[in-house]
Amino acid sequence: MPDLHASRRDALRTVLNESGVDALLVTDLLNVRYLTGFTGSNAALLVHCAGEDRTVFCTDGRYTTQAEHEVPDLPRVIERESAAALLTRAAGDAAAHRRTGFESQHVSVEAHDAFARLAEGIELTRAPGLVEQLRLIKDETEIEALRMACAAADRALAGLLEHGGIRPGRTELEVARDLENRMLDHGSSGPSFASIVAAGPNSAIPHHRPTGRPLRTGDFVKLDFGATVDGYHSDMTRTVVLGRPADWQEDLYELVRRAQETGLEAALAGQEVADVDLAARRVIEQGGHGEEFSHGLGHGVGLEVHEAPRLAKNVAGTLAVGMTVTVEPGVYLAGRGGVRIEDTLVVRDADPELLTLSSKELVVV
Repeated sequence: MPDLHASRRDALRTVLNESGVDALLVTDLLNVRYLTGFTGSNAALLVHCAGEDRTVFCTDGRYTTQAEHEVPDLPRVIERESAAALLTRAAGDAAAHRRTGFESQHVSVEAHDAFARLAEGIELTRAPGLVEQLRLIKDETEIEALRMACAAADRALAGLLEHGGIRPGRTELEVARDLENRMLDHGSSGPSFASIVAAGPNSAIPHHRPTGRPLRTGDFVKLDFGATVDGYHSDMTRTVVLGRPADWQEDLYELVRRAQETGLEAALAGQEVADVDLAARRVIEQGGHGEEFSHGLGHGVGLEVHEAPRLAKNVAGTLAVGMTVTVEPGVYLAGRGGVRIEDTLVVRDADPELLTLSSKELVVV
């Protein structure tokens, strides 16, 4: 999709001109992928504000053929030390690269020192977050990849439930592996992150790692998982109960379900992210469990499973059309069990578009 990536680089040039830099050295691999389509493990990109004819891509010899296929529309340099090679090239035309930005949030002190030695005649300036600023708003190509990733996760969960994948005697690890294999069967290239399967008291640990603990009748079982399609991640949490739920489990689940519904309704373009968090948090606080909701309401999702924007109290920012975020309130009662319900959605002009479609009624297995 050369035209798509070229349009993203054009958008970045507008940002560069607004930031007062002549060029940007892009070294974060996800940002390189966003701007070029390259999926290898070593690359850098020098984007010049003057146009494509001064923009150069670099990778090493392992990826020569791959780069020809994935980055056909840019001049390509083949060097092992990709960032260094591009800086050396820029220094050879220092007048055109007087102020060159670098992604300071991704560059170590040692790497910066090495860059500075190479950039003779160039003012290296910190330019954090410029590409991420563009990545906040997803285009329809990105949203379709996210939609497919969410569908893979939905289908995997449906198969797990339909075929008895959650039952007494199975361990958390067995369920997690089963779930991840089912996502692969439905088009995922791999899990978005290490799947969380947390049963019984472990469900009260927000980011529990699956263990050999067997599932038991009466357990809450919390499943937090995601699929990856074309580099884009889904993220979803559902909580089920093994056997007939106790009254406290039904009450807790209903409280979190109402909080999640309220958060979804609040996730509208123009809303402050802190206010979206507050809308859902207030429901849980009124239910007497404010102290047991110990994390933010959600986060952006895309090429990273956790990216901007954050939906949390005391965080500045406003939702905009095209942002993809999660809404995931939870209540965790230490030693007893916990509930989290999470969806991935797209902020639209009117109501948000849900990408995760699995039922949120309390499932009893």
